[in-house]
Amino acid sequence: MSENTLNILLWCGNFILALIASPLLIGIINKVKAFFAGRKGPRLLQLYYDLAKLMKKSSVYSTSRGWIFQVAPWGALATAVLMLMILPAACLVSPVAFPGDMILFVYLAGCGRMLTVLAAMETASAFEGMGASRECQFSMLAEGGILTVLAALVFLTGNFTLSGSLTTLTPAGWVSGGTAILFLAVAFYIVMLCENCRVPVDDPETHLELTMIHEAMILDNSGPDLAAIHYGAALKLWVFLSFLATLLLPNLAAGALWEFIAFYALILLLAVSIGVVESIMARFRFLKVPQLLAGALAIGLLAIVLVAIFGGGWKK
Repeated sequence: MSENTLNILLWCGNFILALIASPLLIGIINKVKAFFAGRKGPRLLQLYYDLAKLMKKSSVYSTSRGWIFQVAPWGALATAVLMLMILPAACLVSPVAFPGDMILFVYLAGCGRMLTVLAAMETASAFEGMGASRECQFSMLAEGGILTVLAALVFLTGNFTLSGSLTTLTPAGWVSGGTAILFLAVAFYIVMLCENCRVPVDDPETHLELTMIHEAMILDNSGPDLAAIHYGAALKLWVFLSFLATLLLPNLAAGALWEFIAFYALILLLAVSIGVVESIMARFRFLKVPQLLAGALAIGLLAIVLVAIFGGGWKK
């Protein structure tokens, strides 16, 4: 078996594992939050049971809904799957990578949000329309942070593929460019919290009318449609954590096995960190969220400045 064929098989294995294990991340986060609160909390596999229960039920639709409301949950799930296909697996580039695919990555994330917003507006509910308005405002600000991080990666590596720009970091590179990488990681971490509706931007467990954002848009969804939304959210969280883990993880010379072990361990640690963040701090007021996302944009721009001054000597 050639090395190229083996790499493709390993990448496909990572892809299948992500599809299977992504709901586990939600269970880990909930367990960490329960630990800090002194509770037992839900089961680690609770989301799997919820998805199975929802798939056994039938969806209920209001008389005001149209075809977009029925298509949106599955369309948003499809965008998350496509985003996962573009990403590398640890040190292995994606087989479908192409120059400029990082722009497609941003567009896919935007398409998923657009479908959810359109479905919420189609319900003719003022409450869901309020959530859609908030989602549009914050996602617009978050996209600037994502594009800044991607621009910095292109500037650092000179590579216009998402896989190429994320897998060129060597251990020796942390000596010369580690500060810029850490700044990019912090900026992307903040954006990841916003994109995945986590504290301090949003709380996926809240049901207060004046504070809900994402949850307000899916109140009319039920049955398999709601299962697709929850599963798509878990898969999208895996995508963003995978992006961040690949950004932080050097291309180890020890071989693919240790690279994958470190890759999955880092994803789990990042999921734990989300639970810690949600346990030690409260959600920001809506007027403070734009300042947080502007801070992420500023951190990304600072990383670009550091690269421009000191050079991108960390790449291969």
